[in-house]
Amino acid sequence: MATLGFWGGVGTVTGSKYLLEAGGRRVLVDCGLFQGLKELRERNWQEPPFDPQSIDAVIITHAHIDHTGYLPRLVAHGFDGPVYCSRGTADLLKILLPDAGRLQEEDADYRNRYNLSRHSPALPLYTEDDARRALKLIKPIPNTGESVEVAKGIAAGFRIAGHILGSSLVLVEINDTGEGVGRRVLFSGDLGHHNQPIIPDPVVPPACDYFLVESTYGNRLHDPEDPKDILARIINDAAERGGPVLIPAFAIGRTQELLYLIRELEDEERIPVLPVRVDSPMAAAATQIYNNRPEEHDEDYASVLAERRHPLRTGSMITTSSREESKRLNDEHGSRIIISAAGMMTGGRVLHHAQRMLPDPNATVVFVGYQAAGTTGRRVLDGEREVPIFKRPVPVRCRIERIGGFSAHADWREILGWLEGMTTPPVRAFVTHGEPEAASAMRDHIVERFGWAVDVPQYGDKVEL
Repeated sequence: MATLGFWGGVGTVTGSKYLLEAGGRRVLVDCGLFQGLKELRERNWQEPPFDPQSIDAVIITHAHIDHTGYLPRLVAHGFDGPVYCSRGTADLLKILLPDAGRLQEEDADYRNRYNLSRHSPALPLYTEDDARRALKLIKPIPNTGESVEVAKGIAAGFRIAGHILGSSLVLVEINDTGEGVGRRVLFSGDLGHHNQPIIPDPVVPPACDYFLVESTYGNRLHDPEDPKDILARIINDAAERGGPVLIPAFAIGRTQELLYLIRELEDEERIPVLPVRVDSPMAAAATQIYNNRPEEHDEDYASVLAERRHPLRTGSMITTSSREESKRLNDEHGSRIIISAAGMMTGGRVLHHAQRMLPDPNATVVFVGYQAAGTTGRRVLDGEREVPIFKRPVPVRCRIERIGGFSAHADWREILGWLEGMTTPPVRAFVTHGEPEAASAMRDHIVERFGWAVDVPQYGDKVEL
């Protein structure tokens, strides 16, 4: 018998974890960190809902922390098996996981120094050392669809998902169920928004018996206005007023897309050349990695590289590494663009910038990605006039902008178009990685278009395949 358990990425867009069990083997697909609402974040600190030492292998669809950020914690609990992912994902994890561990330690230290925790002492969820132990387990494989055995009787093939560099659809083939019958389970991971800069669109889905599909935008469509046009308007408006622009952006994927478009707008003379500050060591390192994976570049990106130009460097750009370099940005004045992580304002250096920018009526804060329920970014976007940062109230008086078309997630119409490429109907489908209303809407869209059997699983559900 083969079963699939849902231990994250259901009822929410964070914490993705799916446990496949077959023939006495256990494979965990994605190992994400819960973010957002307090009751979700607390799951990160609870005992794992399965024995980490019993897991034979982990498969990672892409590098974002809501799909990988729990991996060091899993290792700290005793997991020591292989971790399979694409080459691009492996490159990004080398910078993402140690940075995540370091941020956990820095946050605990900050809370202890300023007595901001009800725990004494405040502890990190995991350390940089835990993260580096996790990196030693990674086994990169090509993102071209060839199957690789990840555990006895279980193989996986990775294909481009178009979300960020290295993002993958993963087809898991189970051949040892004790019943003489195989199973093919397709995990969409996060599907990319079509026609994004830098990386190609998702490939056609392979035939499968079961599939899991994300639903981040299951109940809405992307803004029809070109995000590049909106970005130009916001930057020009800030330049005319002499005001700063703060863009909370995911260090991997969104930051690179922003730099690409700002560089294009400068080349086209549609915006002035303003100081651009990338205040995220991880984002700076990821930007270099993007250039090193030509197999995942689209034609436009490759053409700029062919001109011996850096597609991700603007006319007046500085990247910061140390805390001291980050603090020096506080001394700058006038129009400038600060791009800083985390993208949902859940931690990292962006919070220090937000403390200064949110109360400033002349500043503009621009949201360029999905803001999960309970995050500081979501609260600001929803119009709250005061938000807590480091447990201190910060008034929100700045201008708030949102560019919906920047999302790296496909919307429901794009997902339906992607599913039309499936040559045979699946036995059953599962809608995941969406807040409840979005997941339910995505299920309804799929049922209406294809008539397939579709479920919206809940946390802890376990189904027989």
